[in-house]
Amino acid sequence: RVARIIAHELKDNSVAIEFTRDTPHGVMRLTGIAGLPTYNRGVADHQYLFVNGRPVKDRLLVGAVRGAYADMLARDRHAVLALFLDLPPQDVDVNVHPAKTEVRFRDSAGVRGFIVSGLRQALGTGDRRSAQGPDRGAMQRWVSEPSLSPLPSGEGVLPAWPSTPLPNPSPEGEGLMLREAGFAYSQLQGRAEESAPLPEQAHQYPLGIARGQVANTYIVAEAADGLVLVDQHAAHERLVLERLRAAGAGELGRRSQALLVPDVVELDEVDCDRLEDAAEGLARYGLVIERFGPGAMLVRALPAALPKADSGKLLRDLADDIAKHGKQEDSGALLLAERLELVLATMACHGSVRAGRTLNVAEMNALLREMEATPRSGQCNHGRPTWVKLSMEDVEKLFGRH
Repeated sequence: RVARIIAHELKDNSVAIEFTRDTPHGVMRLTGIAGLPTYNRGVADHQYLFVNGRPVKDRLLVGAVRGAYADMLARDRHAVLALFLDLPPQDVDVNVHPAKTEVRFRDSAGVRGFIVSGLRQALGTGDRRSAQGPDRGAMQRWVSEPSLSPLPSGEGVLPAWPSTPLPNPSPEGEGLMLREAGFAYSQLQGRAEESAPLPEQAHQYPLGIARGQVANTYIVAEAADGLVLVDQHAAHERLVLERLRAAGAGELGRRSQALLVPDVVELDEVDCDRLEDAAEGLARYGLVIERFGPGAMLVRALPAALPKADSGKLLRDLADDIAKHGKQEDSGALLLAERLELVLATMACHGSVRAGRTLNVAEMNALLREMEATPRSGQCNHGRPTWVKLSMEDVEKLFGRH
């Protein structure tokens, strides 16, 4: 029902949410539907939040959603979801705002943690998925019934262009067909594995068995229920990032690097107040700051992963982030965590298989198997899909067999 209201595609590109947690006054319950990270929007106008059945636009809840998707979406992309939070009346004050659009929780940190952990756990059950099917626009761009000219001497193939007449052909027939317009020949860049039956264990492999590589960038695999295309660089980038996290690289990045001479950053007094309130949370991510008069902050240490960061710009961004998303237990720390995630993502990018690299069949299959076993492998570090699946029904439609 939620998918019918928001978007029909959400039904196939989402996970169900249903979690409960005991509170001193009863039970807190979170239900709803959350879109996969690969199914996102450029604006946050498709996030619907309800507290005890009442629609709200609460900054704490918005921040919790942002925190849950923080390492799965680019900063300018937003999740699509509908969440229903129900909790005992004693744990929430609904009379904060005249229009009842904001609420105040008795345990705001507990509520935020409950939402973040619930969303992450739910996405963890479907995070190897991607927004699997190509969109309608992509399907419509498939070229059917190409008309090819004879190949010239030497290697090369004519691109598949439809035989569409050009407007106003000359009496001599010049310009009658597009294929006669003299397109440049392109070199073949695909490699295919020798055709063989699917192995018996193929049904255990959701991403199938590698059959070839296109443009030295995309892996073509045959699954039991369709055709799978994998972006080898995006997929391996996610795998390397998860390895770095498993090895504790994120914790290393949160260590502090003391400055030989502390930086003094002048700010508006209200920004200094915000940062001072958030100092404890920022220290957990390696940023050590303290108040230095009414309109300045003293930076004593930076995160080890951001040794060359501009202290002034960093503090201004953090202050703006706190002002935008409100005071929370970890105000500003979320933005700093995203900066550290960006460092890890950059490390992962440099350590991953590049587009244009030729892979043999064993390497391609090893990549597919690791993707199946790795959390969040369905999307790259920027929220784009690492693979798409063309079902056999879609393939048959392309050939008019359905």
